[in-house]
Amino acid sequence: MKKIHTKFKGLIIIQGMKFNDSRGYFREINKKKLVKKIDLKFWCMSKSKKNVLRGLHLQLKNAQDKYISVIKGRIIDVVLDLRPKSSTFGKHFKIELSEKNCKSLFIPAGFAHGFYSLDKENIIFYGNSNYRSKNSETGILWNDNDLKIKWPEGKKIISKKDTQNMTFEYFKKNKI
Repeated sequence: MKKIHTKFKGLIIIQGMKFNDSRGYFREINKKKLVKKIDLKFWCMSKSKKNVLRGLHLQLKNAQDKYISVIKGRIIDVVLDLRPKSSTFGKHFKIELSEKNCKSLFIPAGFAHGFYSLDKENIIFYGNSNYRSKNSETGILWNDNDLKIKWPEGKKIISKKDTQNMTFEYFKKNKI
């Protein structure tokens, strides 16, 4: 296993390992020594069919570090840096995570997170450093023109809630 640093401070790709044999496979997803500051206490899993777009989500008061790994299928994972003092504030990072490529993503607190499902069935496993708080959750509009995120072409399945997320400009003006 190895960790790969990105140009975003604290955002790390973890290249896991998979060992195949006639029975199936064994996969290593993380080792504590790779991301030392990680302290995950809330674990979640989501299942999405093809063309589902979720996000861009974040917790305001209970900011969360996140560890994202795809157990089945593949996704385009996108994070948006919303840390005001960051040199990459307002910029996004995009990566394909899949069962096959064994990559995971450690996302430090202060990023909005979303993904687009590419396969018929996609199971995503999340570790979070804080518990989810319904009163603290919000989001940035996935297709905000100011962000210039190039999502895959085609019809998208999006929740009503995610279509009503705020723009990045609104986020900045209101110092949310």
